[in-house]
Amino acid sequence: MSRLFPHLFRPLDLRHKTLKNRLTFGAHTANMAEDGLPGARHLGYYLERAMGGAAMIVVEPVPVHRTAVLTRGNFRHGDDSIIPHFRRITDACHEHGTVMIQQLYHVGQHGDPDNSFEANWSPSGLGSYHDSAGSHAMSEAEIEETVEAFAQAARRARDAGFDGVELFAAYHALIDQFWTPWSNRRDDRWGGALQNRLRFSRTIVERIRGHVGEDFIVGFAVSMERHAEVALSQEALQEIVAYHDSNGLMDYVTCGTGSYFHFYDLMPTFLYEDKLGADLAKALKQVVRHAKVQAESHIRTPENANTVIGAGQADMVSIVRGQIADPHLAVKAREDRPADIRGCISCNQMCWGRRYRDYWISCLINPSAGREFEWGGDRFTLAERPRSILVVGGGPAGLEAARVAAERGHRVTLAEAAPQLGGRFRLAGMQPRRAQILDLIGWYEGQLEKLQITIRLNAPMDGDEVRDFGADAVVLATGSQPAGDGFQRALPQVDRLPGLDRGQVWSVEDVMGRAARPGRRVVVLDDIGHWHACGTAWHLAEQGHAVTLVTPHPMVGWELQRTAADWPLRQRLKHLGVEVACDAALSAWHGDSATLVDLRDGSERVLAADGLVLATLNRSERWLGDDLTESGLEVHLIGDCVAPRLANMAFYEGRKLGLAL
Repeated sequence: MSRLFPHLFRPLDLRHKTLKNRLTFGAHTANMAEDGLPGARHLGYYLERAMGGAAMIVVEPVPVHRTAVLTRGNFRHGDDSIIPHFRRITDACHEHGTVMIQQLYHVGQHGDPDNSFEANWSPSGLGSYHDSAGSHAMSEAEIEETVEAFAQAARRARDAGFDGVELFAAYHALIDQFWTPWSNRRDDRWGGALQNRLRFSRTIVERIRGHVGEDFIVGFAVSMERHAEVALSQEALQEIVAYHDSNGLMDYVTCGTGSYFHFYDLMPTFLYEDKLGADLAKALKQVVRHAKVQAESHIRTPENANTVIGAGQADMVSIVRGQIADPHLAVKAREDRPADIRGCISCNQMCWGRRYRDYWISCLINPSAGREFEWGGDRFTLAERPRSILVVGGGPAGLEAARVAAERGHRVTLAEAAPQLGGRFRLAGMQPRRAQILDLIGWYEGQLEKLQITIRLNAPMDGDEVRDFGADAVVLATGSQPAGDGFQRALPQVDRLPGLDRGQVWSVEDVMGRAARPGRRVVVLDDIGHWHACGTAWHLAEQGHAVTLVTPHPMVGWELQRTAADWPLRQRLKHLGVEVACDAALSAWHGDSATLVDLRDGSERVLAADGLVLATLNRSERWLGDDLTESGLEVHLIGDCVAPRLANMAFYEGRKLGLAL
């Protein structure tokens, strides 16, 4: 029993199974299928979380029908060929005492015809909030076909060794569409009064029971939509859940947030408060007698989970992104080692961000996610021959390379030119609401100390110093610096923004490093579309500056769409009074004003300003690598000194090299 998290590590009976703790690795689309089948990537991904102590794993949703296919990486629908492939996963995870559930889904009117090549089926033929498609109103025969498809999918899950299924009724998916009066406008026995609107889900469960028997868990996933009036209210969800509970139709219910109406709450970024799903869980716990209630949605840490369970808001908690970031979160919490848990920074850049682009998911701070079958998760084998490793640069790439090399038994020295570790990533953590980055850097500091890595701060190194150090291998993670030329992709013929020599020009690094004094009126030029400019503009606006954000993109936070952070960000900037010029570039800087060009028609206007902040592409710090080219040393370059990119590549290259040294 954990001393720090006593509520989280109590066993829990769930129908015919007993969970060893209250922590679930909940359903999410990992998008890893190969030809519609789970392979080595899937097996490694889920097995790592089972080894890491999760009591229950809900494997990502399988489409129940040809009209339910949503992503390139979906599993095969209606096909028994998936059974032996899933059996490999359930057998392996069962060996670690993990209860295995498979989520079954059909998103109804919100499908994706580009992937399914079928019309979206729905109760009443309304339009998709996933894309611009409409949907097909289901006939009675098609409803029956879909009910049987759910039941057959559950039968396949049982035959594949799953202990139960979770029916996806969240986010305004098909089951939710039948429940919701706005989307269920039928006048037959499947619509109208509540009893009729519940007939679809009730029939599905009854049909499933007929196929799989009593020793099989049936759960539901629901969600609270706070932003759309047409969605089910909390009171309506209470009534629906109470009905299913009292009629023995559910063993547990998972409570999340958001929907296709307002996508941003589904996987809340750091812009949202913690424990979003706890309120709905508490409301549903008040109306159930038999079913267990599970809370999810931005319950990030074991501390969060223990609090939610201890307060009686839920019986169990699903932590997904936290266990993607650290697959051994449960074991570390059970052993009262929370300081060893690598905390999710709620950025969504490589989990939902990659899924948004229809890739298999990974993690910015844990690049082993999705590569467990190749890299062995976040567990390390000792090197055959321990060596002396010198790492130059303490940003993300250097930190990760140093950590992994030391985990493998190498003797590591890390030299950082600045007085603190973290590099430019630390400056990102100083932007509003991004302090989870600073927490992560603190985690690295703790891990490097435990691994007895020698850390030298305020220690820039030149080529002679590196040569004289005498390391067996040198890792250069010297990063990048602002180019300072104001080059904009929208104006490729202009190498350098005219007027920069007039002064009052700074980089985002200058601003966040508190080296800039940009005056009251500030223009922020955003050529990247990520947090570089957006977070800096937010910071400046909070400090009382009048900010105008200029971007060639059609919207602020263009690259942040894939992380579901763009909308709440734009709301915050609007609240702070930040002016926005989209589809725009700067043709000149005048020291006290900027000439802004509208890219749509070439028209120009002058914008008065006291300072200009550049968020443009950096240049790699390659001079040290060039100096060591003929040194005869074993030298490796990683991170931004190879090419300026986002932090995910720095962590990835640091991990990859650390494993190879």
